[in-house]
Amino acid sequence: MEKQTLRDFQEYREDKFTKKIVFKKEGHVAFVLNFGPGHRLPTHNHPGATVYLTVLEGSGYMIADGMETAVATGDLVQVEGHEAFAYRSADDSRSSLSVVLINTPSEEYAKEIG
Repeated sequence: MEKQTLRDFQEYREDKFTKKIVFKKEGHVAFVLNFGPGHRLPTHNHPGATVYLTVLEGSGYMIADGMETAVATGDLVQVEGHEAFAYRSADDSRSSLSVVLINTPSEEYAKEIG
């Protein structure tokens, strides 16, 4: 077992968002994204993966495949790897997201174990 404290990974900068890796193992990674007011995570995707996000602090907007959804502390979001995804922190406050990215096993692997 390995334990970390999320607050240790919440580092804010005035000029851009920060990414702090918490755990990294084969097939998955957990990290914290920290945003100042109005900071943005550019649109991107993670083919072959599923992304789970938890809003740890603050509020902002999740954008997936062009649809914007307001989120706030305590909200949980799942994004499929093929979806074009972005995030924008609210203009009046900082925000922090816990992110777990899990690589989806290939179809061949699923057949082997299934």
